[in-house]
Amino acid sequence: MFVLRRERTRSLKELVLNLPNRKEPQKREEFWALRDVSLGVEPGQTVGIIGANGAGKSTLLKLISRILMPTSGRVDVDGRVSALLELGAGFHPDLTGRENIYLNGSILGLTRPEIESKVAAIIAFSELERFIDVPVKHYSSGMHVRLGFSVAVHTDPEIVLIDEVLAVGDQNFQHKCIERIIQMQARGVTICYVSHGLGAVRRMCTRAVWLSGGTVAADGDVDDTIAAYLRYLAEEEEARLAVARSKDEEPADGSPEGEADASPRRWGTRHVEITDVAFLDGAGREQTVFLVGAPWAVRMRYRARDRIETPVFGLAVFRDDGTHICGPNTYFAGLDIPYVEGEGEVLYRVDRLPLMEGAYTLCVSAHNTPDTVVYDYHDRLYQFKVRQIGRGERHGLTSLGGEWAWVVENEMDEQQTGEASGRV
Repeated sequence: MFVLRRERTRSLKELVLNLPNRKEPQKREEFWALRDVSLGVEPGQTVGIIGANGAGKSTLLKLISRILMPTSGRVDVDGRVSALLELGAGFHPDLTGRENIYLNGSILGLTRPEIESKVAAIIAFSELERFIDVPVKHYSSGMHVRLGFSVAVHTDPEIVLIDEVLAVGDQNFQHKCIERIIQMQARGVTICYVSHGLGAVRRMCTRAVWLSGGTVAADGDVDDTIAAYLRYLAEEEEARLAVARSKDEEPADGSPEGEADASPRRWGTRHVEITDVAFLDGAGREQTVFLVGAPWAVRMRYRARDRIETPVFGLAVFRDDGTHICGPNTYFAGLDIPYVEGEGEVLYRVDRLPLMEGAYTLCVSAHNTPDTVVYDYHDRLYQFKVRQIGRGERHGLTSLGGEWAWVVENEMDEQQTGEASGRV
């Protein structure tokens, strides 16, 4: 538990000067960063700890490393702990990189001969030979990570705690660190790894713990825990966007109802006006966050003041980087709309959304059959997101939904076929 004070004097002078103006005591609030958390990590496990910012992940590692002491309960640790928690943590800014290697090694309980036997390997792994005798206060954030990780993994730890700092390093060094972590796993080192990079957690960890609001929301299989976390994030994002949509739908004071939209991203004669666009899930509910492979639909409501013959309604999907994904319309699909008059709606349905995880924008349009007159065009005014939860394809633009087959031929040329099929 941490105590949050809204007003806090910073000096004795400030306290004395403010005494006449103080009418009520300082506001004091108790904040439980972690509460009722009970879990164990067995020797040799690599546990990924995931969760949103402020969930208590870093606090948990600081408790394990004894930087913090628990307000209640206890933390039992059996083994030499090496922690990489914050940039520059444990480094004295005025000491050189080499001197800080000796300082950190002694803090971890190594003797001077033990440290001297490892200095060359630490410097070589960090690739800081040119700067090792420069005070670390002149190091960049990436150089801090290089030196800190090198010290942490070369001091024969039995338990390693890593808190997101690897994300600061360059790509090549990140790969180098992951390779070293895999080597430590093979030696039976216990690792607790905090990261927002769920791909790295999937790749390296044998177990995952999801913290939410200072409590354990899920603990177990990596894929199952990450899937639960992503499902929660998708629901939370959908709720946030729903609130934003409800605010956007409130008419501004003094704006006349039905006034034409003067946005440069909307144009047309308005003989057919698209009045509302919504994304729908399989049950017909409005939604803006969808899962890969889930039902997806676009509903366009329109209003035609006069009778318009053979209109065409269409849409176009773009990825957030501007890549044009597709552009279906009613004419291409062979849907004949003889005429429209008054109000109505057009629906475009997809049984299994093939788009990969990412953010997308949507254009909608209404025009005549020869595409010479645009009645209404909304240029990328609508956004939706796609999330991948659980197993499934993760790269590229779309999933083809194909099936894999494994064919084995034995020495007798008899085929044994084992098929593992599943749509994504």
